[in-house]
Amino acid sequence: MKLSELLGEAVVGTMDIEIAGLSADSRAIGPGYLFAALPGSDLDGADFIPDALGRGAVAVLSPQRDDLPEMNARLVLDPQPRRRLALMAARFHGRQPETLAAVTGTNGKSSVADFVRQLWLLQRRQAASLGTLGVISAAAVRPLAHTTPDPVELHACLRELADAGITHLAIEASSHGLDQARLDGLTLTAAAFTNLSRDHLDYHPTAEAYLAAKARLFEVVLPADGIAVLPWGDEDAASIAGGCRARGQSILYFGDDGDIRVLSRRAHAAGQELELEICGRRASLSLPLVGDFQASNVLCAMGLCIACGAQPDSLPALAGQLVGVRGRMELAAVLANGARVYVDYSHTPDSLRNALMALRPYTDGRLGVVFGCGGDRDPGKRPQMGQEAAALSDFAIVTDDNPRSEDPASILRAALAACPGARDIGDRAEAIRTGVAELRSGDVLLVAGKGHEQGQIVGDTVRPFDDVSEVRAAVAAVEDDSHG
Repeated sequence: MKLSELLGEAVVGTMDIEIAGLSADSRAIGPGYLFAALPGSDLDGADFIPDALGRGAVAVLSPQRDDLPEMNARLVLDPQPRRRLALMAARFHGRQPETLAAVTGTNGKSSVADFVRQLWLLQRRQAASLGTLGVISAAAVRPLAHTTPDPVELHACLRELADAGITHLAIEASSHGLDQARLDGLTLTAAAFTNLSRDHLDYHPTAEAYLAAKARLFEVVLPADGIAVLPWGDEDAASIAGGCRARGQSILYFGDDGDIRVLSRRAHAAGQELELEICGRRASLSLPLVGDFQASNVLCAMGLCIACGAQPDSLPALAGQLVGVRGRMELAAVLANGARVYVDYSHTPDSLRNALMALRPYTDGRLGVVFGCGGDRDPGKRPQMGQEAAALSDFAIVTDDNPRSEDPASILRAALAACPGARDIGDRAEAIRTGVAELRSGDVLLVAGKGHEQGQIVGDTVRPFDDVSEVRAAVAAVEDDSHG
């Protein structure tokens, strides 16, 4: 592809060269490539220009004028190089699924994206989802290194999905990805916002900056004729809605007094019975998922489907066939005495509170929780998570999550200080075994923090670890002992 085509503008004379590929990683550069020399918090891409040129780069994208060692390499200057790279990646790979919907927010992104994918499949659409759980389609499940991949990888994936016949794709939009313009160049039909609570303040300098990153999905990525799906009555969503109205974007509200709302709710062992109003018409939904927040995620998913052309009347019956998302309020095991163990990804104070509150109506006995806090992440969350566990559970065990480079014991102390009476069991497998062994009839145990993750990060090592597998092994041990 010509450089002029990548840039979407005229290029003078010898600047209009053929570009064979794009990358912001000098190690991935091949002959004829354009190298994006992006500035970063730890590394500056400009330092790797000589390496990229040595590997055959014929053009360099940079926010500043660099002296290129090779006179035959072309320099593309842009004060917003990340956005420029994303737009070039979109042009280079060309194809995207016809219908794209994106969802952002602190909690619920993975569930909403997967529910949208499931609802589309039930409508006989060729659908996929992309995010924390990887790329999920009928053909395969492929893991991703990041919730929102870098734009070159993202647009290569979009083309691959489109070439495979995928017409509908639901995408998770992380705050990091939005802040770094990774989603620029998407042709969205609709975008949703779930909620905002404390998270990622190790990356974003303030809560306001965190919200601004989320709002960028609507301000920059969603076109003027796109539809925003927002939670009714949410203060952060209200600020996003004001910008949407100013840009002429339509808004579809879910929850409370929104366009899609719950009129009544009754919890039962298999899930919940909901009476809904969808765009002015009443409907019943037997939802095989537990928790108010799961119902909210389903309403949001319905909103995105409607925004992308689904008939509102068709959705309640389809939603009754939804399957829970891996590691999201997943029923991992039921003991012989009827006690239940759930695994959930809740790793923020707000999500831990929501998960515990969601399980309380299903608890006839005691509600317990095993949780930890991640290392090298916002330390301010740790005492807040301890407070939520102390306030909403009947017994708590604090354990390791992903300590990364931090001292695991110091992370535990921060949570324990705000959770009096909680036990300190650093070994996560032992903590799960202890929690399961104490369950009596009518009890419920929540194992929180890691959800779908298949490893535990200790230092620079990723050790194989799966909460669901550990829960089931612990339950099997308890049942063996009872029959021994």
